[in-house]
Amino acid sequence: MTNAIESRLAELGLSLPEAPAPAANYVPFVQSGSLVFISGQISSGPDGLICGKLGSDLSVEQGTTAARACGLALVAQLRAACGGDLTRVRRVVKLTGFVNCTPDFTDQPKVVNGCSDLMVAIFGEAGRHARAAVGAPALPLGVAVEIEGIFEIA
Repeated sequence: MTNAIESRLAELGLSLPEAPAPAANYVPFVQSGSLVFISGQISSGPDGLICGKLGSDLSVEQGTTAARACGLALVAQLRAACGGDLTRVRRVVKLTGFVNCTPDFTDQPKVVNGCSDLMVAIFGEAGRHARAAVGAPALPLGVAVEIEGIFEIA
């Protein structure tokens, strides 16, 4: 049976990837009370990692696409944390986005909007969240974007 969130994903033409396995000594998510803390998800698409540095190798639009890919991975982890039932999601609480960029690049918020806009598209008003968008001189494996999230579930 399809639930409302899964139907919304289908309406948007989106399919979630498998929840990525951790790449080191950590867990993909931790639940504490009604909050789920999801470890940073790196930009990866159907063709593999989305790598590069904003301000030199990648455009803002390419960065936005990378952030959106991080958002899909976050929702995939969230689905795993919810036992497969995304209707348990009550709110996207906070996202923290890290953008691999040159020192003079200042459009980190525009890049991370790729993930923020996705959360609102999927979860509606419950997708509105607090956020930080931070520039970084390098990210793991040379990826363009990494985003972590905090979510409230029932």
